[in-house]
Amino acid sequence: MTPAAGETVAQVFYGQPPHPEAPKLSPDPHGFIWMPTESFGRAFSQHASAAEAAQLSATQRPIAVACIQEVAGQPGWSSRPSWYLVAEEDRMISPVTQRFLAERMGARINSQRVDHTPIVTAPGPVVELIVEAVASVEQRNLVQLTLQE
Repeated sequence: MTPAAGETVAQVFYGQPPHPEAPKLSPDPHGFIWMPTESFGRAFSQHASAAEAAQLSATQRPIAVACIQEVAGQPGWSSRPSWYLVAEEDRMISPVTQRFLAERMGARINSQRVDHTPIVTAPGPVVELIVEAVASVEQRNLVQLTLQE
């Protein structure tokens, strides 16, 4: 999530209606939110194999309710170049929300038919986006160095 200054992750996350496959998330007695095991693969990583989804579910880390309610400070994307992979088949964060965030960031957008876990289920587009970002930043730094000389 990429909240703007003064926003919370919860405000951004709940900005659009949830996907029908997304589970209702609620905190446990300690204030942590876990993805329910029974809906993990279907909602979080539908493109993963059964073994990958089971491993992701078993090794998940919860998020504290306090974290998603924390008001964001000035985001790095407001003053730096940004890239955003819109996961068109994400069932956790609406692609509509993702596009809104990416456009608001002024990010270079790469839209792909991937789920919420593309680093596992479709690493190619993720790597391509990272390589593009690195190359762009390297080019920008070279231009700045040349201008300083």
